[in-house]
Amino acid sequence: MTSMLRKTVLGIAGVAFAGGVFAGPVAAHADVTPVAGTTAVAVQADKPDTSKLIPHGVQGAQSRIDLDGEQVASVKAIIAATKKAGMDERAAVVAIATSLQESKLENLGHLGDRNDHDSQGLFQQRPSSGWGTVEQITDPEYSTTAFLKGLKQVDGWQDMPLTEAAQTVQVSAYPDHYAQWEQQAADLVTQHWNS
Repeated sequence: MTSMLRKTVLGIAGVAFAGGVFAGPVAAHADVTPVAGTTAVAVQADKPDTSKLIPHGVQGAQSRIDLDGEQVASVKAIIAATKKAGMDERAAVVAIATSLQESKLENLGHLGDRNDHDSQGLFQQRPSSGWGTVEQITDPEYSTTAFLKGLKQVDGWQDMPLTEAAQTVQVSAYPDHYAQWEQQAADLVTQHWNS
């Protein structure tokens, strides 16, 4: 009986394979013109949902920069720290957009006369404001975790526009500037969340 069941299963598999082989070239040349008014959408299950990444839509004109290897490594470090903190993709978008505004995703040391007080690292955090030591705030995992800890303390940050959530944590002299990086931050989270 087991032998007969195995033959049946193998026979079905063989028919399915043969059907695929014979139908493959025919299907490849079939007319696949979309029906007017419809749009084909390819969805990858492993990609974060854009509606969760940008729940309010982008605010204002968007900026975009090309990233080098160091900046991509910063993106990956922010995403890893976000996951380690148990926070979601939206938190990563807020963090990456904030870092894009503050440092263009460059882990900056002290910039001398060009420095804003004693601001350093990916988020331009200040030791004198209690963010940590210079060594800590120039460590991408530490600085991201410190930013996310501040974000967690903002009631309803998940429901706020990005610039409001980021500004509540950062207390920047230019609070509206975070919004311009939301689309690129969301694109980077989509690209690297599962990499």
